Amino acid sequence: MKNRPLSLAGRALIASVLVATGSLAAAPATAQSSLPTLGDGGDITASAERRLGDGIIRQLYRDPDYIDDPVLMEYVQTLWQALLAAARERGELSPELDERFAWEVLLGRDRTVNAFALPGGYLGVHLGLLGVVGSRDELASVLAHELSHVTQRHISRLIAQQNRQTPLMIGAMILGALAASKSPDAAQALSIGGQALVVQNQLNFSRDMEREADRVGFGLMAPAGFAPQGFVGMFEKLQQANRINDNGSWPYLRSHPLTTQRVADMQSRLPTAGAAPSVPTLEHGMLAARARVLSNPGVDVLRQWQAEPQGVGFSALPAARQVAVLYAAVLAASQLREAAAARALLPRLQQAVQGNAPAARQARLLAAEVELAAGDAPRALALVPAGGGRPELMLRTRALLGSPAAAPGAVELAGQLQTWVALHPRDAGAWQLLASVWQAQGQMLRAVRAEAEAHAARYDYAAAVDRFRAGQDLARQSRTAADHVEASIIDTRLRAVESLLREQTAER
Repeated sequence: MKNRPLSLAGRALIASVLVATGSLAAAPATAQSSLPTLGDGGDITASAERRLGDGIIRQLYRDPDYIDDPVLMEYVQTLWQALLAAARERGELSPELDERFAWEVLLGRDRTVNAFALPGGYLGVHLGLLGVVGSRDELASVLAHELSHVTQRHISRLIAQQNRQTPLMIGAMILGALAASKSPDAAQALSIGGQALVVQNQLNFSRDMEREADRVGFGLMAPAGFAPQGFVGMFEKLQQANRINDNGSWPYLRSHPLTTQRVADMQSRLPTAGAAPSVPTLEHGMLAARARVLSNPGVDVLRQWQAEPQGVGFSALPAARQVAVLYAAVLAASQLREAAAARALLPRLQQAVQGNAPAARQARLLAAEVELAAGDAPRALALVPAGGGRPELMLRTRALLGSPAAAPGAVELAGQLQTWVALHPRDAGAWQLLASVWQAQGQMLRAVRAEAEAHAARYDYAAAVDRFRAGQDLARQSRTAADHVEASIIDTRLRAVESLLREQTAER
């Protein structure tokens, strides 16, 4: 079997185990050079856990599986922020953790069904998970569960537990993560012999945490605006996957073992939930389809999805399913660089979502993406109205960059991007796009600074320092008042990031 690269979850687990146990000497060179150590034993402070998470997240930002899709990110972030607000209101999220942790979500292009919490308030979500959940409530239930792992300090407790384990345990976990990323059969083989006992001991410890995360996460659903039924719906999917003998596409089941007690606990909560059933929305179906397409399933699968609306059984599908199929077909055609086919399907999609504002918005954004991919930037620009959220901002900016005649509009969008990054300073994608805007306008000093900020947002402080110093060199050659102001900002930011780099280096 040909080995494939480690998934985001596999890399994260290996990195976290290596760091938590101080076993960096045995780690790959990439992890050894960039992950901090925490010392021996003892409780993990919030600050130390955040530093650990930052070290792991630097690895994940470099992973080819990492994807910053504005449409999917906005959708997941909307759910995530609602759950965070509910956790604050219910007292599940302490002020200390709220202030010190990152509370960031990363998307991985991996087609496997998985999500995982990381130290420091980071959450990883695979596109495979987004592609199988049947509703926003089911997705919210997974996010609520993972959030509760963080708020209940399960990660720090697990790290403390791991620090007391034997080298055999540590080796089993590392080898298991490596094997699971390549072959489920190999992962199962690791349970044979003397390793079975230590692995089982670890599972027994984590199962208590799983039940607690279920309980706390369930309590967040209704206050956050989600149907608690979504939790049960997700459990039903997990049970079904268990019954058909998980084939490796559900690694979530390996890291979150579904026990009879967990299922019973959740079922017992249903009668008292008092909430309406989880109902799939047109928007969710469209974005689940988007996740499936963007997970790079292969050309043959893309062609199947493209042809599905022409199939004999399409008209018999429920309306919501038809919308999802049409969305996948349009996006698949665009991914295959078949703009004419994508354009031919778009009117059917637009007709099907008339009267549904969220779904109509997604159809409009998709139409603009199709035109941008086809090289018709002016047409794409016309499809994206001014205002809106991050997807509109990013799309309009890319369209303007591809439309020389629309250069005056780029000045206005540069201001909007500056406002955005001022409110979201860790949005590396927005910083990188702002750098492109400034470069297109000949504002090279501003472009270099934006590039530096993009690196800093990904915790690559060495690269950020390099770009800030390049900005200093460029500023010495300038005489304009605007560049003088920008040079002052660069000097200040360079000192701050140099300090962060020294801390980062000292932790290695």
